[in-house]
Amino acid sequence: MSEAAVTMAEPGVMRLAGELDYRSGPSLRKQGKGLIAGCAEAQLVFDCSAVSRSTSVGLSLLLAFIRDAQAAGKAYSVRGMPEDMREIAEVYDLDEVLAG
Repeated sequence: MSEAAVTMAEPGVMRLAGELDYRSGPSLRKQGKGLIAGCAEAQLVFDCSAVSRSTSVGLSLLLAFIRDAQAAGKAYSVRGMPEDMREIAEVYDLDEVLAG
């Protein structure tokens, strides 16, 4: 099991890493919301390339971050989404939302 984390890897690039599931979701939600609120960039990139495993909780977390970005008036994009997250997104027809 790899430890989950959400960090601002560089200005405007929020990196999700590790296993995104019911154990890591609540604390990552709080951390990510704070990172988005403190980001001065007009564009946010949600980088999922370091996610090792994700349940539907990980996708829900990403969608919550997208809502936070939209509420803050920021444009967004998602990159590096792993296959398990992509498969869950396809089931719910979230392609357009995740495209930014």
